[in-house]
Amino acid sequence: MIRIRSYTPDDAAPLHALFHVAIHKGAAGHYTPAQRAAWSPSSQMPASWPTKLAALETRVALRDREIAGFMAMTPEGYLDLAFTHPDHTRHGVATALHSALLELARTRGLTRLTTHASLAARAFFDRHGWQVTHAEKVARGGETLDRFAMSLSLGPQT
Repeated sequence: MIRIRSYTPDDAAPLHALFHVAIHKGAAGHYTPAQRAAWSPSSQMPASWPTKLAALETRVALRDREIAGFMAMTPEGYLDLAFTHPDHTRHGVATALHSALLELARTRGLTRLTTHASLAARAFFDRHGWQVTHAEKVARGGETLDRFAMSLSLGPQT
């Protein structure tokens, strides 16, 4: 069973650890070791990480009482972070998180969401109706990573 809850300050370290392993293990089929190291250079949590998560609408997924993933969105509807632990992929974790953020966005009166999806995440967003605006390359730590600007129309508010 998957349970979604709001972020708490105690989640900062476990979410950073999940972020790091999702990049280094979960994205291994899409990015080189050098690209993954540039994207997440250290398993050590940066001092700014808790503040970043607290400033976003961050939702945490628990599966079997274990943190399995998280997604975070700005108040304006930019999906900034979307990560599932590799041990919990293909179990509905990302879908449950996505549904929770869509509900929140609609409650807030948003009609459109945007994101920058990695090569690893693009298929998930495609399956959930997101459209590619354009492909792009982003520089991280001396490496170039491919990603996709994407958007999702939520339709007019009723």
